Amino acid sequence: MSSQAITEPFENLHDQILDVVGEEGVVAGAEAMARYLAEERGRYVGRAAFVVRPANTQEVAEVVKLCHAAGVGIVPQGGNTSLVGGSIPFEEGDEIVLSLERLTRIRELDAENFTITVEAGVILQQVQEAAAEADRLFPLSLGAEGSCRIGGNIATNAGGVQVLRYGNMRDLVLGLEVVLPDGRVWDGLRGLRKDNTGYDLKQLFIAAEGTLGVVTAAVLKLYSRPREVVTAFAAVPDPETAVALLSQVRAASGEQVTSFELIPRTILEFATRHLEHCKDPLQQAQPWYLLIELFGGRPDGGLREALEECLMAAYEDGQVLDAAFAETETQRQEFWRLRESLTEAQKFEGGSIKHDVSVPVSAVPAFLREATDKCQELVPDCRPVPFGHLGDGNIHFNVSQPEAMDREAFLGRWEEMNAAVHDIVHRHRGSISAEHGIGRMKLAENARFKSEVELEMMRTLKQAFDPKGIMNRGKVL
Repeated sequence: MSSQAITEPFENLHDQILDVVGEEGVVAGAEAMARYLAEERGRYVGRAAFVVRPANTQEVAEVVKLCHAAGVGIVPQGGNTSLVGGSIPFEEGDEIVLSLERLTRIRELDAENFTITVEAGVILQQVQEAAAEADRLFPLSLGAEGSCRIGGNIATNAGGVQVLRYGNMRDLVLGLEVVLPDGRVWDGLRGLRKDNTGYDLKQLFIAAEGTLGVVTAAVLKLYSRPREVVTAFAAVPDPETAVALLSQVRAASGEQVTSFELIPRTILEFATRHLEHCKDPLQQAQPWYLLIELFGGRPDGGLREALEECLMAAYEDGQVLDAAFAETETQRQEFWRLRESLTEAQKFEGGSIKHDVSVPVSAVPAFLREATDKCQELVPDCRPVPFGHLGDGNIHFNVSQPEAMDREAFLGRWEEMNAAVHDIVHRHRGSISAEHGIGRMKLAENARFKSEVELEMMRTLKQAFDPKGIMNRGKVL
């Protein structure tokens, strides 16, 4: 796949790597490399000496060893679905992109141990499907699951819509295989739930965004597939009521709530106005909505009745304004298609300034009030459309431009608005990145809010693992 001469400083390295991975494993030339060098939103477009596509762990190790010897920077990349520029090289062109897209083997599925061992380039949806074929569930679920890859999910500690029940990626990884910055391979592929033999080294590489090493494979947890799935779309008057209802549903269901998603009316209208497949599930417009889903272990195990009773009692108390249950799998999918279309729907309304933040669930209503007021103070008539995972406190606090404002002028306020919203998040002891990572976009903001002690510990780890600073440099730290 190499299609263009490599610039002089990289000729020797290119030839050495070519000997390791073969023609199929090297991509060069602007046109061929384009899809590896730009992120989805177009905020970051980098350059690279070339792109390397190893076919197995040993090839990854040999490539990293050669780059380590040459002092050449490496940008690990999975599905390139990062929203913070974490998988994009810088503009100087003096790094290589190390794509894991050819590491696509499912090495083992141990149904009795409830584990699956997969390589870093396996697409998330393929892991879900392999688990389902074995009558198991891999619960990580998010909008990009048809294109994001497991290595990237691990590198960013991906979350999604079922974190409330199953945790995020950090909670789903039992073991890792990692190529260290000097090319050595750490084989930590153990499918153990208990192992008290020292530091939990795998956790150092989860959410590290490729700055400490290259994840090449992982042992992931599986669960029993649900035999009862209950899904409801409910309207509530305000976020305070939504938080109270979450507690009630958790108690009524015996902690079997899998998803609890918050949706404001404004963004629901974006979706139903612009996307044909999105329909309002309820008869009358209401200010806020919840998409609630419960998983149970037995068919007709009483979850439907438990949720109905809970919502009816809340309706009588004025907490729930209306509700609809998914009576069929098709209707359930329609509810979820509406939820997953919210990000796409914003594109039709002009510029959108994004915030991926989390606060304690109890603090969500206050955060929403304060952040909405602040954004509208900064940009009058802007349209905050906060939505997302209320069950774990992760809100995508996105702000659409005023209808009469120039798109580029609005997007020019990105850093100012981010700083203001992040200040409010910090006051509530929250996080400025709940599930998207730090990458390039949030580098300065991360340093602004981390304590010097935290930053020094992180720098110490980086220096210990990567003293030459070749691994995804300029990201996270």
